[in-house]
Amino acid sequence: MKIYTKGGDAGETSLFDNTRVSKANPRVDAYGEVDELNASLGLARASLAQGELSAGRTADLGAELAQIQKDLFALGAELADPSHRIAERVSKARVTDADVERLERTIDRLEAELPPLQRFILPGGAPAGAGLHLARTICRRAERRVVQLFSDLGDGDPRVVIYLNRLSDLLFVMARAANHRAGVPETEW
Repeated sequence: MKIYTKGGDAGETSLFDNTRVSKANPRVDAYGEVDELNASLGLARASLAQGELSAGRTADLGAELAQIQKDLFALGAELADPSHRIAERVSKARVTDADVERLERTIDRLEAELPPLQRFILPGGAPAGAGLHLARTICRRAERRVVQLFSDLGDGDPRVVIYLNRLSDLLFVMARAANHRAGVPETEW
């Protein structure tokens, strides 16, 4: 199978129910943002594995990011499925309350190792921390696109928005944890 189909050459793409839509369609925009978020998390994972923290001190962060990337594939599939056919048949193609709870447990665990925030902090730090800060902002943009899509449609699984909201919180805490573990101080504003 070739990677190119030429099916999108006229500016259209197919959704999971084979509906043809413009690549500028809000649904395509929303799952495209989720895809960009997923790619940014891949870069953050690579930074964790290659960076100054590769001595095993970030294995938990890398493992969680890998699971989040799988979750984001499910979330993207849900957004690309206007007929809601896939999520009904394929359990891995949807986010669940348990996924949100897993994010919350991870936030709590990581916050326990961090000094309390006293002020706003500037995004940055070690490469992995800076990458996670960038992923957080992409996550917020994806969340805004999904909220707008669901508002326009008058429909949508609220867990998708909750998941993205909680994920952006987790990415902030993960960035802080990556910087803390690397011994890179946070720059306060």
